[in-house]
Amino acid sequence: MADIGLDRADIEAFRRRFSSSVSDLAHRALDRSVRLAVTGLNKSGKTVFITSLIHHLSHGSQLPFFKIANEGRLAGAKIIPRAESELPEFRYKAFVEKLASKPPSWPEPTDQISEIRLAIRYRPGTMLRRRMTSLSTLYLDIIDYPGEWLLDLTLLEKSFEDWSQQVFELCKQEPRASLSKEWLSFLNNLDLIKTAEEETMRQAAEFYSEFLNRCKAAGLTLLQPGRFTMPGDLKGTPILGFCPLPPVVAPPERSFYSIMSQRYEAYKERVVKRFYQEHFSRFDRQIVLVDLFNILNRGYGCFHDMRETLALTLESFSYGRSGLIRRLFKPRIDRVLFAATKADHVAANQHHNLRLLLEQLILEGAKEVRFSGVEMDTMTLSSVKSTETVVTDYEGGKLSCVKGMPEGREREVLLFPGEIPETIPTPEDWVEDRFRFLSFHPPPIPESPSRMLPHIRLDQALEFLLGDKLR
Repeated sequence: MADIGLDRADIEAFRRRFSSSVSDLAHRALDRSVRLAVTGLNKSGKTVFITSLIHHLSHGSQLPFFKIANEGRLAGAKIIPRAESELPEFRYKAFVEKLASKPPSWPEPTDQISEIRLAIRYRPGTMLRRRMTSLSTLYLDIIDYPGEWLLDLTLLEKSFEDWSQQVFELCKQEPRASLSKEWLSFLNNLDLIKTAEEETMRQAAEFYSEFLNRCKAAGLTLLQPGRFTMPGDLKGTPILGFCPLPPVVAPPERSFYSIMSQRYEAYKERVVKRFYQEHFSRFDRQIVLVDLFNILNRGYGCFHDMRETLALTLESFSYGRSGLIRRLFKPRIDRVLFAATKADHVAANQHHNLRLLLEQLILEGAKEVRFSGVEMDTMTLSSVKSTETVVTDYEGGKLSCVKGMPEGREREVLLFPGEIPETIPTPEDWVEDRFRFLSFHPPPIPESPSRMLPHIRLDQALEFLLGDKLR
């Protein structure tokens, strides 16, 4: 018999994947399983959102707008192990302990994909289902992954030359023009048609990666490839050993330019397509978290960059018949929620404007998503509420303020945090130093049997994402 190159580990890995697929299909046939994907750019609050979601589902209280909880049909939820999963487990226990510690602290942001499974027990709401069973179970798989990875989808439609040209165009504008000087200076000294040398390619890729990370530190978000700033398990691997290059006419086969181009194509095939095939195509529901406060604080350049980034992100959920995703994969996400996080950083009367601003940022892309048949919504939320809105008297009128402990301070203060514009700001708005939103420490959790993490609209997010599966 011919040797097909499979060892025992390969066979066992295949068996686990096959077993997982069969199990998922069985649950899905009975509408008993949902894969919820949670993403957002760095520090958008993914970890806190998932931690708070699990915490509240496990306790089943303080969720008035989550229908099964409000109707008393939520029996409870618990974490169950997934022996067949090949993904790291989301570290819920460690994260919730951080929030409940004295003093409380925010969990560290995650930088790679992870997963956790919940079994949600509930009493059916329809007469037909109640006749079949008194208690039903919905298996909820929550997948946490970096939003930076979503940006790579558009690379699949770009050649190495086209992508390189796009990056160089961006580098003509500030702040990228200043941040890219070292990388571009290194490229200017290279002979791109010379036979490639591994050390030189490694240096070029490192200079480009450092440039992207400087952009990230400056608040820019349109950073491709996404794995260069969020490498996950690919950190230090040759698959990330490339960077954009100036155009070359008919480069020799083993030249610096040709090898870099080949690595770019390999990245698209082995990293981008693989993520969409193995993970994205299996998601049922998606929430995208957006931190608008950080971008408003950073200035017009970063705000405009975020607008372009969100447009690229939305392309992942546009499933028109001629769309790239439908041609390459078989997507099944049918509900997407875009949420402006950290709503507690401003007074409650500003939440409406915060939602309007988010809706305007994603307006055109959202039309395409809805047209392709995906149900989509927007909202503002705080996974863990750190402040209280307090209305005070000021110069003969009323002023809505927030009370909380800003980061870097050791006691609560009452302050006016500023206002959210209800339309897209102009560059002049930043000249006036209009936006200076503060971040806050997490609140202390009271010692009581019913101690819960306070939140804003987490229950409404749950209802949109899961409500129809829990009837």
